[in-house]
Amino acid sequence: MTVLSEDQWRARQAAHRERVARWTEPHRERQHEHRKHPVLDFLFTYYSFRPARLERWQPGVGVALAGGEEFLARRGFTTTPDGVALDPAAFTEKRRSTAEFVLGLLSATASRKARLGCFGLHEWAMVYRTQPADIRHSGWPLRLGHAGTDEVVDSMQISCTHYDAFRFFTPPARPLNALQPERTDQVRLEQPGCLHANMDLFKWCYKLDPFVPAELVADCFELAVRVRELDMRASPYDLRDLGYQPVPIETPEGRADYVRRQREFADEAAVLRQRLIDTCWDLLRWADAGFGAEPHSPTGPAVQ
Repeated sequence: MTVLSEDQWRARQAAHRERVARWTEPHRERQHEHRKHPVLDFLFTYYSFRPARLERWQPGVGVALAGGEEFLARRGFTTTPDGVALDPAAFTEKRRSTAEFVLGLLSATASRKARLGCFGLHEWAMVYRTQPADIRHSGWPLRLGHAGTDEVVDSMQISCTHYDAFRFFTPPARPLNALQPERTDQVRLEQPGCLHANMDLFKWCYKLDPFVPAELVADCFELAVRVRELDMRASPYDLRDLGYQPVPIETPEGRADYVRRQREFADEAAVLRQRLIDTCWDLLRWADAGFGAEPHSPTGPAVQ
């Protein structure tokens, strides 16, 4: 068991709060003023981790906090001879099932080669042949207009592997996708080049809250922010008034730029994915061993 002094953990707690406040505080301001943001709202609406939860710091398993009695007011913590720490008894069978699913999904994803060149067409497929009033971000213009947007979709191959993107396709766009993913295909299809799969690392962190260290949650959140920005810059929307210059995937230059950025994110996400895989193994072993466990991070077998 690693023991952090009160000075140590309070410093880490303050650093974490300051790190994520650059996104949580503006989000609260926008909510108070009833202003929508087509890029950043996604991180707090589609992803259901409230700003206050993102701001909370926790140490992860195998760490005791000297003088950490304030954590006892939070679910999942208990007193140990070394200080306040996460409680293995709070790691319920439901939490175990979640950890096992996340471990299997991320291991399967990591085992595959990144598929690049989808060009972010999922966002275009979400507005394909739809009425202006039905567009998700109806307050923002389409760069190429409705007809031009439809022409791009008709002229390119859609190859989305991510169910939670595909399910928002308009009905006319669904048959145009090379795959017809279902929820049950998630472990079989997700691959490390997918922007949404890489943003979802944040989701898998908070699904295991409070057992994942806050620093890893913040790392995955920061990646999700930057991936989301590319996602929307490559979308059919004109967001230049918000400072987002388009990545025009309807041009050869734009597609090359997209693939380059997609590859960079895939490489960055691979490191975070492995850290989260290791954390899942740590959690499962820690829960089995109880307080006396010393977590370590083996690389688990891939699930096909």
